Amino acid sequence: MFARQLTYLIALSQYRHFGQAAESCNVTQPALSAGVRELERELGISIVRRDRRFLGFTPEGERVLLWARQTLASLDGLRQEAEFAKSVPGGHLLVGAVPSSMQASMLLTVAYRQAVPELRLGLHSLSTRVILQRVKRQELHLGMTYLDQIPQQIFEVQPLYTERYVVVAGKTAGRKLRQKVGWADASRLPLTLFSREMHNRAIIDEAFRDAGVVPRVIVETNTVSVLYSLVRNGELFSVMPVSALPEYFLGRDITIHPLDPPRNALVGMFRLRHDMVHPLVEKAWALAATMDLQAKLDSALPSLTD
Repeated sequence: MFARQLTYLIALSQYRHFGQAAESCNVTQPALSAGVRELERELGISIVRRDRRFLGFTPEGERVLLWARQTLASLDGLRQEAEFAKSVPGGHLLVGAVPSSMQASMLLTVAYRQAVPELRLGLHSLSTRVILQRVKRQELHLGMTYLDQIPQQIFEVQPLYTERYVVVAGKTAGRKLRQKVGWADASRLPLTLFSREMHNRAIIDEAFRDAGVVPRVIVETNTVSVLYSLVRNGELFSVMPVSALPEYFLGRDITIHPLDPPRNALVGMFRLRHDMVHPLVEKAWALAATMDLQAKLDSALPSLTD
């Protein structure tokens, strides 16, 4: 059994097509097919369902695929360990983060790049459900989401910061609002909010229900730039956590109003519980633990620290 054969399986799981998987591995399609068949002969099981095209993995193949990911992850960790031993910082880190953690993700990205100058970072904005699935399948090294959503018997968790919710308004529209806004008052504003598949939205909806009101939602989106455009133009208002506010939100065209009473949610980082952890993942995990993300996020909005 060779690492290249396992790489073929990973490529097939990604592309679901023999030709495209072969191209991604820089081999011919017959070479890839032969490698998979040889692996099947070695293990004595059928891994891939095929006709003239790729039809998916057998149940046994799905289990082999999981082992393939673990094996290649261990080999990659060994290579990275060797690189660190040679004092050549670098590597590839894959992180999934919920959209509401955008600003926090950016702060961590900058810190990681400073600590590991040659780092190649894949940062993916995804829902909590998808992040959990991909970290479990070892398609992502780390995830950032709400800690109450993480099954800790499977994942190791690390708290990072507490979300603080605010009303965001265009400059002119914001002049009509008080410095702090109640949830009942916010419900009467024409709102643009994150989509309902996001846990962040569930927290906001629960806060409105607790206030005994129904929000006036005009636009739902999973894209921060859409929220920014609608708010900046003065057409709509938004309710979101400070951690979702990119730096361009905090300019002269935007006003920020803390919500009263406060609604907080704990956000953290998580990784798959594993006996052997990539040195790069361990470095990223340890660095996150040393950062005071709460202070960095709150410093942009002094009124929230009261």
